[in-house]
Amino acid sequence: MSQAAVSIKNLAFKHQAQENYCLHNLHLEIKLGDRFGLFGPNGAGKTTLINCMTGLLKYQQGSIQLCGVDVKNKPKEINKIFGFVPQDFSFYQELTPIENLAFFGAWSGMKKSDIKNKTTQLLEILGLTDVANKQVQKFSGGMKRRVNLAIGVIHTPKILFLDEPTVGVDIHSRQAIISYLKTLNESGTTLVYTSHQLNEAEELCNNIALIDNGQILANDTIKNLLAKHNQQGLEELFITLTGKSYRD
Repeated sequence: MSQAAVSIKNLAFKHQAQENYCLHNLHLEIKLGDRFGLFGPNGAGKTTLINCMTGLLKYQQGSIQLCGVDVKNKPKEINKIFGFVPQDFSFYQELTPIENLAFFGAWSGMKKSDIKNKTTQLLEILGLTDVANKQVQKFSGGMKRRVNLAIGVIHTPKILFLDEPTVGVDIHSRQAIISYLKTLNESGTTLVYTSHQLNEAEELCNNIALIDNGQILANDTIKNLLAKHNQQGLEELFITLTGKSYRD
């Protein structure tokens, strides 16, 4: 039996100020090499679940393993396994792309020579070579998104978590990001992706889970879920399973 990229069993989490659990009795397994999408309405528990998987939140019950390593008990080892591209920009605005990548590469424990080589490679792939020595604060939104992505993969993680990686970008940056993510996946990186861009999700993801009220409602290939619920696309499936009410 092959090892899972992500294995979650009986997960329960609640914030200190809350009485009720926002994740409860949650089970999920993501295969190595998968392009996995996690979707749900606002407040469904997507971000909370990702924050538990990356160790940013400490869950009260259950277990989470990344490539067989326990998230709660081995945080240093876990940090080398995954990369995280958050919705909020995770770089220093006053620094250049080269300076940002040098900092985050060193923080990940990389050697200087490896940082230099990987930086050159990423800047070329993501179309940032010409602005490599300019302050990131002067960049367009799409360029900042690409810097954010480069930082998340500088240490060549086995698993890459992506929270709205293309929000607010133009079509050229979006295509560049999605194309690179597919290439990254083909080289062996497992992608765990969440977004409100469901058309983009259909293009990128192989398997998906729909989450609402802290529980998994559905988990299968897109093709199987659409056939099972007699729907034409993810947007229709999403509405069918989570309802039409507002989620502000």
